[in-house]
Amino acid sequence: MSDTLRDFIAGARWFGGKGRDWTLTGVRRVGELPDPPPGLHVTIELAELTYDTGETELYQLPLAYYAEHQERLEHASVGEWHDDDFGHAFVYDAVHDREAMGLWLRAFAEVTDGRVTRDQLAFHRVEGHELDLTVHSTLFKGEQSNSSVAFGEDSLMKVFRKVTPGVNPDISIHEVLTRAGSDHVAALYGWLDVVDDEADTTIQLAMLQQFLRTASDGWDLALSSVRNLFAEADLHAEEVGGDFAGEASRLGTALAETHETLAAHFPVTTRSADETAALADAMRTRLDAALAVVPALAEHEAKVRSTYDALAALGEVTVQQVHGDLHLGQTLRTVRGWKIVDFEGEPAKPLSERMLPDSPWRDVAGMLRSFDYAPRVVMMTGFAADPFEGSEEQKSYRATEWSARNARAFLAAYAGRELTADEQTLLSAYVADKAVYEAVYEARNRPAWVDIPLDALARMEQA
Repeated sequence: MSDTLRDFIAGARWFGGKGRDWTLTGVRRVGELPDPPPGLHVTIELAELTYDTGETELYQLPLAYYAEHQERLEHASVGEWHDDDFGHAFVYDAVHDREAMGLWLRAFAEVTDGRVTRDQLAFHRVEGHELDLTVHSTLFKGEQSNSSVAFGEDSLMKVFRKVTPGVNPDISIHEVLTRAGSDHVAALYGWLDVVDDEADTTIQLAMLQQFLRTASDGWDLALSSVRNLFAEADLHAEEVGGDFAGEASRLGTALAETHETLAAHFPVTTRSADETAALADAMRTRLDAALAVVPALAEHEAKVRSTYDALAALGEVTVQQVHGDLHLGQTLRTVRGWKIVDFEGEPAKPLSERMLPDSPWRDVAGMLRSFDYAPRVVMMTGFAADPFEGSEEQKSYRATEWSARNARAFLAAYAGRELTADEQTLLSAYVADKAVYEAVYEARNRPAWVDIPLDALARMEQA
């Protein structure tokens, strides 16, 4: 059984340890969902992985144990083995199974407001929404680090695959914003924990939230706007039917209001002058490491370091709970306005770091970098109509025009005024740090795109 589970984990899209040597060092069953039909048992198990470096990770495995082979679930087969509790079983990844997911939904529905514990599983609900139990589940195919399951058009459940003891910010922030009545997030309906009272630890496994029926992905909308612009040889960004500046402005307002709500319900503290200097040092360290991966960064090193030096001299900075990994792909446009999603923070960071307060200008910087990426991705990947006949200079001019127009609209709506010198210093440092990160990412994953962040740094030098 352990070898079969190891092969399943190694081949899963959500497994983050590909290319590393590891051993499956333990599997712990933390609960079984109640009232299954005959011949089915649905469990939640935690798999412990130990890498050759000694580092350990936990992955959640929702499993459906059937007494008989299920041809309809062959694509989701985990394996076949004898289980100590259920006997001989055909085992499947439960997120693919409507029968199994129906048990998850009914377990949430039994809780009106508060918590119900089964085995080590604690189901929590936020009152105000009655779940529709008549609908079927559908697994989103594009998900990677987590698994998302829609229940009709009523609710959406995100199943966290890699899990860590402690509070998941995606749940805690959504709960606060939901109870505060924020219009800028999908309402949280509930969440699922593993509670180990003896060890005094909690591991958060899943969250159930509002399904946004009319949602359009912010990144896709931005790309569509750019394509509209590039299809017109003699029009400026503000003259094209797909002009995005109005949406960028509304998105700036949505982020500002979200930050205000977070500041009202989470601690707002002051980062000392020494801590600000330490932040600048951390950025310098990342730059040093990036130069070894992307030697072309050396062209822009002096400007980037001077930006970090200005940050180090800034002194005290106000910090609060923020999104932490904001870009257009973390936004959805609905008929009721913009929604911001995925408050987990940067996935590569430890959970303890993702929970730390930061400057709201980090989120703003992430969005500005996203506005810069959109037109240049369209340039890299091509588009249906090309009236410029291969003129890279003209395309680059249009790309810069589009990103600058939308950045201005977003910033004007977010701040509602001119930025102070200190705010501009903070923002510039976060933008530079993000571009350095992007250069390393692109060099390692999409080398043809590394010029996108490098060109952004070049424009910073010219500003």
